[in-house]
Amino acid sequence: MTELNYNHLRYFWAVAQDGNLTRTAARLNVSQSALSVQIGKLEGRLGHALFERRGRQLHLTEAGRIALDHADTIFATGAELLGTLRETGATRQAVRIGALATLSRNFQISFLKPVLGRPDVEVILRSGSASELLLGLQSLRLDIILTNQTPATDALSPFIVHKLSEQPVSLIGTPQLVGETRSLAALLARHPVILPTADSSVRTGFDAFADRLDIRPQIAAEVDDIAMMRLLVREGFALAVLPPIAVRDELAAGLLVEATGLPGIGESFFAVTVQRRFPNAMVRLLVENAKGAG
Repeated sequence: MTELNYNHLRYFWAVAQDGNLTRTAARLNVSQSALSVQIGKLEGRLGHALFERRGRQLHLTEAGRIALDHADTIFATGAELLGTLRETGATRQAVRIGALATLSRNFQISFLKPVLGRPDVEVILRSGSASELLLGLQSLRLDIILTNQTPATDALSPFIVHKLSEQPVSLIGTPQLVGETRSLAALLARHPVILPTADSSVRTGFDAFADRLDIRPQIAAEVDDIAMMRLLVREGFALAVLPPIAVRDELAAGLLVEATGLPGIGESFFAVTVQRRFPNAMVRLLVENAKGAG
Protein backbone atom coordinates (compact mmCIF):
# COMPACT_ATOMS: atom_id res chain seq x y z
CA MET A 1 0.00 0.00 0.00
CA THR A 2 1.34 3.45 -0.90
CA GLU A 3 2.16 5.51 2.18
CA LEU A 4 0.96 9.04 2.76
CA ASN A 5 3.10 11.72 1.11
CA TYR A 6 3.78 14.31 3.81
CA ASN A 7 4.79 16.94 1.27
CA HIS A 8 1.25 16.73 -0.12
CA LEU A 9 -0.11 16.97 3.40
CA ARG A 10 1.98 20.04 4.20
CA TYR A 11 0.73 21.82 1.07
CA PHE A 12 -2.85 21.00 2.06
CA TRP A 13 -2.17 22.23 5.61
CA ALA A 14 -0.83 25.55 4.32
CA VAL A 15 -3.83 26.13 2.04
CA ALA A 16 -6.26 25.17 4.81
CA GLN A 17 -4.72 27.79 7.08
CA ASP A 18 -4.94 30.53 4.44
CA GLY A 19 -8.22 29.51 2.79
CA ASN A 20 -6.92 30.96 -0.46
CA LEU A 21 -4.89 29.18 -3.12
CA THR A 22 -3.37 32.36 -4.58
CA ARG A 23 -2.19 33.64 -1.22
CA THR A 24 -0.68 30.29 -0.24
CA ALA A 25 1.10 29.90 -3.58
CA ALA A 26 2.66 33.35 -3.18
CA ARG A 27 3.70 32.62 0.41
CA LEU A 28 5.30 29.29 -0.51
CA ASN A 29 6.76 30.65 -3.78
CA VAL A 30 5.14 27.96 -5.93
CA SER A 31 2.67 28.20 -8.79
CA GLN A 32 -1.04 27.80 -8.16
CA SER A 33 -1.17 24.93 -10.63
CA ALA A 34 1.63 23.07 -8.81
CA LEU A 35 -0.18 23.60 -5.53
CA SER A 36 -3.44 22.32 -6.99
CA VAL A 37 -1.71 19.23 -8.32
CA GLN A 38 -0.22 18.43 -4.90
CA ILE A 39 -3.59 18.78 -3.18
CA GLY A 40 -5.25 16.74 -5.92
CA LYS A 41 -2.79 13.92 -5.32
CA LEU A 42 -3.56 13.98 -1.59
CA GLU A 43 -7.30 13.91 -2.31
CA GLY A 44 -6.75 10.96 -4.61
CA ARG A 45 -4.75 9.14 -1.97
CA LEU A 46 -7.40 9.76 0.71
CA GLY A 47 -10.33 9.15 -1.61
CA HIS A 48 -12.18 12.33 -0.58
CA ALA A 49 -12.40 15.95 -1.68
CA LEU A 50 -10.81 18.18 0.97
CA PHE A 51 -11.99 21.58 -0.25
CA GLU A 52 -15.04 23.10 -1.85
CA ARG A 53 -14.82 26.46 -3.62
CA ARG A 54 -17.18 29.29 -2.70
CA GLY A 55 -16.34 32.29 -4.80
CA ARG A 56 -12.64 32.96 -4.38
CA GLN A 57 -12.42 31.19 -1.06
CA LEU A 58 -11.71 27.54 -0.38
CA HIS A 59 -13.72 25.92 2.41
CA LEU A 60 -12.94 22.62 4.07
CA THR A 61 -15.27 19.70 3.51
CA GLU A 62 -16.02 17.36 6.39
CA ALA A 63 -13.15 15.14 5.23
CA GLY A 64 -10.98 18.26 4.99
CA ARG A 65 -11.69 19.20 8.60
CA ILE A 66 -10.71 15.71 9.71
CA ALA A 67 -7.52 15.86 7.64
CA LEU A 68 -6.69 19.28 9.08
CA ASP A 69 -7.05 18.02 12.65
CA HIS A 70 -4.60 15.23 11.91
CA ALA A 71 -2.23 17.58 10.04
CA ASP A 72 -2.21 19.98 13.00
CA THR A 73 -1.20 17.15 15.32
CA ILE A 74 1.39 15.71 12.94
CA PHE A 75 3.21 18.98 12.31
CA ALA A 76 2.93 20.13 15.93
CA THR A 77 4.49 16.84 17.00
CA GLY A 78 7.33 17.40 14.54
CA ALA A 79 7.90 20.90 15.91
CA GLU A 80 7.81 19.53 19.46
CA LEU A 81 10.39 16.86 18.59
CA LEU A 82 12.78 19.42 17.11
CA GLY A 83 12.24 21.82 19.99
CA THR A 84 12.69 19.17 22.67
CA LEU A 85 15.84 17.67 21.21
CA ARG A 86 17.36 21.07 20.44
CA GLU A 87 16.67 22.24 23.98
CA THR A 88 18.74 19.40 25.47
CA GLY A 89 21.77 21.64 25.74
CA ALA A 90 19.92 24.96 25.76
CA THR A 91 20.09 27.44 28.60
CA ARG A 92 16.33 28.18 28.62
CA GLN A 93 13.35 25.82 28.39
CA ALA A 94 9.93 27.06 27.35
CA VAL A 95 6.78 26.00 29.19
CA ARG A 96 3.54 26.87 27.39
CA ILE A 97 0.59 27.33 29.73
CA GLY A 98 -3.01 28.01 28.79
CA ALA A 99 -5.42 29.46 31.33
CA LEU A 100 -9.18 29.87 31.19
CA ALA A 101 -9.80 33.56 30.53
CA THR A 102 -12.09 33.86 33.56
CA LEU A 103 -9.75 32.09 36.00
CA SER A 104 -8.48 33.81 39.15
CA ARG A 105 -5.26 35.71 38.39
CA ASN A 106 -4.04 35.14 41.95
CA PHE A 107 -4.38 31.39 41.48
CA GLN A 108 -2.45 31.59 38.21
CA ILE A 109 0.38 33.52 39.84
CA SER A 110 0.53 31.01 42.70
CA PHE A 111 0.76 28.16 40.20
CA LEU A 112 3.57 29.86 38.26
CA LYS A 113 5.69 30.87 41.26
CA PRO A 114 8.13 27.90 41.09
CA VAL A 115 9.35 28.98 37.63
CA LEU A 116 8.95 32.76 37.77
CA GLY A 117 12.33 34.43 37.58
CA ARG A 118 14.24 31.26 36.78
CA PRO A 119 16.95 32.08 34.22
CA ASP A 120 16.59 28.67 32.58
CA VAL A 121 12.79 28.82 32.04
CA GLU A 122 10.69 30.92 29.69
CA VAL A 123 7.00 31.07 30.59
CA ILE A 124 4.54 31.49 27.70
CA LEU A 125 1.04 32.17 29.04
CA ARG A 126 -2.07 32.13 26.87
CA SER A 127 -5.69 32.71 27.89
CA GLY A 128 -8.82 31.62 26.07
CA SER A 129 -12.06 29.68 26.18
CA ALA A 130 -12.17 26.06 27.32
CA SER A 131 -12.57 24.79 23.75
CA GLU A 132 -9.66 26.91 22.46
CA LEU A 133 -7.37 25.73 25.23
CA LEU A 134 -8.24 22.05 24.85
CA LEU A 135 -7.59 22.30 21.11
CA GLY A 136 -4.22 23.91 21.83
CA LEU A 137 -3.40 21.10 24.23
CA GLN A 138 -4.38 18.38 21.75
CA SER A 139 -2.36 20.01 18.95
CA LEU A 140 0.64 20.27 21.34
CA ARG A 141 0.78 24.06 21.12
CA LEU A 142 0.26 24.08 24.90
CA ASP A 143 1.96 21.94 27.54
CA ILE A 144 -0.74 22.34 30.20
CA ILE A 145 -3.93 24.26 30.81
CA LEU A 146 -5.40 25.68 34.03
CA THR A 147 -9.13 25.65 34.55
CA ASN A 148 -11.94 25.39 37.09
CA GLN A 149 -13.96 23.25 34.68
CA THR A 150 -13.14 19.60 34.09
CA PRO A 151 -13.27 18.53 30.43
CA ALA A 152 -15.45 15.63 29.41
CA THR A 153 -13.40 12.44 29.56
CA ASP A 154 -13.99 8.85 28.49
CA ALA A 155 -11.97 5.82 27.44
CA LEU A 156 -10.93 7.54 24.20
CA SER A 157 -10.26 10.97 25.69
CA PRO A 158 -6.62 12.12 25.58
CA PHE A 159 -6.96 14.42 28.61
CA ILE A 160 -5.35 13.82 31.99
CA VAL A 161 -6.99 15.89 34.73
CA HIS A 162 -5.01 16.84 37.85
CA LYS A 163 -6.98 18.35 40.74
CA LEU A 164 -4.67 20.96 42.21
CA SER A 165 -6.70 22.45 45.03
CA GLU A 166 -10.12 23.36 46.30
CA GLN A 167 -10.49 26.86 47.64
CA PRO A 168 -13.17 27.76 50.20
CA VAL A 169 -15.78 30.32 49.19
CA SER A 170 -16.98 33.21 51.34
CA LEU A 171 -19.34 36.15 51.33
CA ILE A 172 -17.12 39.18 50.77
CA GLY A 173 -17.74 42.93 50.72
CA THR A 174 -16.35 46.33 51.62
CA PRO A 175 -15.96 47.10 55.35
CA GLN A 176 -18.60 49.83 55.06
CA LEU A 177 -21.16 47.44 53.56
CA VAL A 178 -20.49 44.51 55.85
CA GLY A 179 -20.17 46.48 59.07
CA GLU A 180 -20.20 44.36 62.21
CA THR A 181 -22.73 41.86 60.87
CA ARG A 182 -21.51 38.32 60.34
CA SER A 183 -24.87 36.59 60.03
CA LEU A 184 -25.34 35.23 56.52
CA ALA A 185 -29.12 35.55 56.66
CA ALA A 186 -28.95 39.14 57.89
CA LEU A 187 -26.38 40.17 55.30
CA LEU A 188 -28.31 38.66 52.39
CA ALA A 189 -31.56 40.18 53.64
CA ARG A 190 -29.95 43.61 53.74
CA HIS A 191 -27.67 43.68 50.71
CA PRO A 192 -27.75 42.52 47.06
CA VAL A 193 -25.19 39.95 45.99
CA ILE A 194 -22.88 39.37 43.01
CA LEU A 195 -22.90 35.70 41.97
CA PRO A 196 -21.11 33.48 39.48
CA THR A 197 -23.20 32.43 36.48
CA ALA A 198 -25.50 29.42 36.62
CA ASP A 199 -23.00 27.04 34.96
CA SER A 200 -20.53 27.47 37.81
CA SER A 201 -20.19 24.80 40.51
CA VAL A 202 -19.89 27.60 43.07
CA ARG A 203 -23.23 29.03 41.95
CA THR A 204 -24.87 25.61 42.13
CA GLY A 205 -23.57 25.15 45.66
CA PHE A 206 -24.66 28.62 46.75
CA ASP A 207 -28.17 28.23 45.31
CA ALA A 208 -28.60 24.93 47.18
CA PHE A 209 -27.20 26.47 50.38
CA ALA A 210 -29.56 29.47 50.16
CA ASP A 211 -32.51 27.17 49.48
CA ARG A 212 -31.75 25.09 52.57
CA LEU A 213 -31.77 28.29 54.64
CA ASP A 214 -34.93 29.51 52.86
CA ILE A 215 -33.12 32.66 51.74
CA ARG A 216 -33.97 34.44 48.47
CA PRO A 217 -31.10 36.86 47.88
CA GLN A 218 -31.43 39.91 45.65
CA ILE A 219 -29.03 39.33 42.74
CA ALA A 220 -27.14 42.46 41.74
CA ALA A 221 -25.13 40.80 38.96
CA GLU A 222 -24.22 37.39 37.53
CA VAL A 223 -20.63 37.32 36.31
CA ASP A 224 -18.51 34.56 34.77
CA ASP A 225 -15.19 36.35 35.26
CA ILE A 226 -13.60 36.32 38.73
CA ALA A 227 -11.47 39.37 37.87
CA MET A 228 -14.64 41.33 37.04
CA MET A 229 -16.35 40.12 40.25
CA ARG A 230 -13.34 41.38 42.16
CA LEU A 231 -13.65 44.84 40.60
CA LEU A 232 -17.42 45.00 41.11
CA VAL A 233 -17.35 44.05 44.79
CA ARG A 234 -14.75 46.77 45.40
CA GLU A 235 -17.33 49.32 44.25
CA GLY A 236 -19.24 48.67 47.47
CA PHE A 237 -22.78 48.35 46.11
CA ALA A 238 -23.14 44.61 46.77
CA LEU A 239 -21.59 41.60 48.44
CA ALA A 240 -19.96 38.85 46.39
CA VAL A 241 -19.65 35.08 46.59
CA LEU A 242 -15.95 34.54 45.95
CA PRO A 243 -12.99 32.39 46.99
CA PRO A 244 -10.85 34.61 49.26
CA ILE A 245 -7.78 33.79 47.13
CA ALA A 246 -9.34 35.84 44.32
CA VAL A 247 -9.26 39.00 46.47
CA ARG A 248 -6.25 38.15 48.61
CA ASP A 249 -4.56 41.53 48.11
CA GLU A 250 -7.75 43.50 48.85
CA LEU A 251 -8.33 41.50 52.04
CA ALA A 252 -4.76 42.11 53.18
CA ALA A 253 -5.09 45.84 52.49
CA GLY A 254 -8.44 46.11 54.27
CA LEU A 255 -10.28 47.21 51.12
CA LEU A 256 -12.52 44.14 51.47
CA VAL A 257 -13.46 41.90 54.37
CA GLU A 258 -14.56 38.31 54.59
CA ALA A 259 -18.01 38.55 56.20
CA THR A 260 -18.58 34.83 56.60
CA GLY A 261 -17.53 31.53 55.08
CA LEU A 262 -19.99 29.42 53.13
CA PRO A 263 -19.71 25.87 54.54
CA GLY A 264 -19.55 23.10 52.01
CA ILE A 265 -19.03 25.40 49.03
CA GLY A 266 -15.66 25.52 47.28
CA GLU A 267 -14.09 26.22 43.93
CA SER A 268 -11.88 23.50 42.49
CA PHE A 269 -8.87 24.26 40.32
CA PHE A 270 -7.49 21.78 37.81
CA ALA A 271 -4.54 21.33 35.52
CA VAL A 272 -5.14 19.38 32.30
CA THR A 273 -2.42 17.67 30.28
CA VAL A 274 -2.19 15.01 27.59
CA GLN A 275 0.07 11.97 27.32
CA ARG A 276 3.26 13.00 25.51
CA ARG A 277 6.26 11.09 24.32
CA PHE A 278 8.53 14.01 25.23
CA PRO A 279 6.91 15.55 28.34
CA ASN A 280 8.03 18.97 29.51
CA ALA A 281 9.81 18.50 32.85
CA MET A 282 8.55 21.88 34.07
CA VAL A 283 4.94 20.65 33.87
CA ARG A 284 5.50 17.93 36.47
CA LEU A 285 7.31 20.40 38.73
CA LEU A 286 4.42 22.89 38.55
CA VAL A 287 1.69 20.30 39.10
CA GLU A 288 3.43 18.62 42.03
CA ASN A 289 4.15 21.97 43.67
CA ALA A 290 0.52 23.11 43.25
CA LYS A 291 -0.81 19.85 44.72
CA GLY A 292 1.53 20.18 47.67
CA ALA A 293 0.51 23.80 48.28
CA GLY A 294 -3.18 22.92 47.96
